Amino acid sequence: MKKYKVVVTDWEYQDLHYEEQVFHKHDQIELIPAQCRTEEEVIEACRDADAIINQYAPLSRRVIEALENCKVITRYGVGVNTIDLAAATEKQICVANVPDYCKDEVADHALALLLSWTRKVVVANQFVKSGAWDFKVTRPIYRLRGRILGLVGFGMIPQSLNDKVKPLGLEVIAFDPFVPKEVAEAKGVTLVTLEELFENADIISVHAPLTPETKGMIGKEQFVRAKKDAILINTSRGPVVDEQALVEALASGQIGGAALDVLEHEPIRPDHPLLKMENVILTPHVAWYSEEAEVEMRTKAAMGVVDVLIYGEYPKYLANKQVKEVLSLKESRPEQRYAALV
Repeated sequence: MKKYKVVVTDWEYQDLHYEEQVFHKHDQIELIPAQCRTEEEVIEACRDADAIINQYAPLSRRVIEALENCKVITRYGVGVNTIDLAAATEKQICVANVPDYCKDEVADHALALLLSWTRKVVVANQFVKSGAWDFKVTRPIYRLRGRILGLVGFGMIPQSLNDKVKPLGLEVIAFDPFVPKEVAEAKGVTLVTLEELFENADIISVHAPLTPETKGMIGKEQFVRAKKDAILINTSRGPVVDEQALVEALASGQIGGAALDVLEHEPIRPDHPLLKMENVILTPHVAWYSEEAEVEMRTKAAMGVVDVLIYGEYPKYLANKQVKEVLSLKESRPEQRYAALV
C-alpha cells in the first residue's frame, strides 16, 4: 500500500495531536513534522511530499516549482498569503484554507476592541491601578447608540460583527465590491464606497483579506477623509493598512485612535511609535483564538489533506478554484466526515 508523505512545514502548538488524530484513521498517511523558516528549508523538507500543511513558512513560486509530488497544500487559518496560488494552480496543486473556524472569535474580538476603546476601558484601568480615581480621565466618551460603524469587507466575520452590534444601536455601513446589494440590505447594512465609508463612519473596522489588491488599501487618502474622532479597528491583516500613514494620522490628530490586533510586521518592534500612543490599543494577533477554534482549525486543515489524498476529491475549502480548469478530481462531499470531527 502506498504511503503518502504529509509534511507540516511549521507550527506554534505544543504538539500535532489533532492532526495525528485525523490521520490515525488512514494508515497510508505518514505525518512528518518540520519547523521551516526559509524557502531552502521548505524545499528540503517538502520536495517529495504528497501534501503540505503550512502556517507561516514561505511557499513561494520557487518553492512550489521544486515540489515533485505535491497534490494539496492546506493552511492553518483563513489567509493564504504565504502561498503563491498562481504557481500552485499551474502545478495542479489544490490549496485549501479554513475560512470558517474563527468567525465568532474574530467578530467578538473586534467588538471587544470597539467597546474597550469607545468606553476607554484600558485608559480607566491603567489610571485606577496607578492609584488615582477620577472619571474625567476618560473624557470624552460618546454614546454608542446612533453612531456609525463602517465595515471594510462584508464577508462571514463582519456579517457576524454586524449581528452583534445591532442591539447596541449602531448604524452599519460597509464597503465590499464583491457582495451583492441584496445581501447587505437583508442584514440591514448600506453598501457604500470606501471614500464614503471613511467620510461617514465614527468607527471603522477592517475585515479585508490580504491580497495584492488590498495591500495598503487604507492609507493617507482615506485618513484625510475620516472624522477627527474616528477610530480604526483592524483584526484582519496588518498590511491592509498603510502603517506609516496610520501613525502619522494618529500623531497629527487626523483620526482619534486605533485598536489593532494585527500589524505590518509581527511581533511589534520595541521602538515602534504605536507603543507610546495613548490613543492606541494593541493585542498580539489573538482575535482568531479560542481553545475550540484552534482544534477546529487544525482538524479541518488536516482533513483537507484527507479529502484529496484518500478520497480523491477537491478539498472542502478549496482556495484556488481555478485549479479545476487543469485538474480533474471528484467534487467535494465531506459533510459527514467534517461533522464527525468538530
